[in-house]
Amino acid sequence: MNRRTKQIFDKLFEDYSILSCVKDEIQTAYEILRGCYADKKKTLICGNGGSASDSEHIVGEFMKGFMLKRPVEGGRLQGALRSISLVSQTSLITAVANDIGADYIFAQQVYGYMDAGDVLIVLSTSGNAENVVKAALTAKELNGKVIAVTGENGGKFKDICECVIKLPAAETYKIQEYTLPLYHALCAMTESEFFDI
Repeated sequence: MNRRTKQIFDKLFEDYSILSCVKDEIQTAYEILRGCYADKKKTLICGNGGSASDSEHIVGEFMKGFMLKRPVEGGRLQGALRSISLVSQTSLITAVANDIGADYIFAQQVYGYMDAGDVLIVLSTSGNAENVVKAALTAKELNGKVIAVTGENGGKFKDICECVIKLPAAETYKIQEYTLPLYHALCAMTESEFFDI
C-alpha cells in the first residue's frame, strides 16, 4: 500500500471500529482489486434491491474521479478503472428472466462479459440470493475472481468466493449501513494506487 492508501485503510477502522473484525478480508479484497486493475482487467458488480443500488454506486466511483482528480491529457475526460454494473441492462435482464429464468439474469452477463482475471463483486445481505450465487459460480468457471460482501453468516458465498467480507450484522439494514463505508474505502484505496501521482 502507498501512504495515502494506508491512511484510507486505517481511517476506515477509526471511523467504524466495528469493521475491525473483517480487516484482513478487506485488505484481501483490496489486493484482489489492485491486481485486477494492474493487469488491465475489469470488475463486474451485481446485487438485488439495495445491493443493486450499491452496485451502481461502486461503478460510479471506479469509472471516474472519486477522491482524486484523474485528468486525461488534452480534455475533460477522467481516468477510469473499468467496471460494469450487471443490474443496469433492463432489456437484457428481462429477456433472460423471461426466456431462461430470473436466477440467471447475472450469470448470463458474467458469461458474456467476463475474461479470465476479471473480478466479480457480489453483494447479498444473506449470501444466498440464487441469481447472485449463480453469477459467482459462473465467474469461477471462467477463471475470474469473486469478492463477496454479505452479512455475518456468509451464506453460500463462504464456500465459493476467494474473499468473503462477512459484515458484523444479521439485520439487512445494518449490513447495508456497513456496506457503504466498506466500498467507499475500497474504491478510494484502489483509486489511490493508480491515480495518486
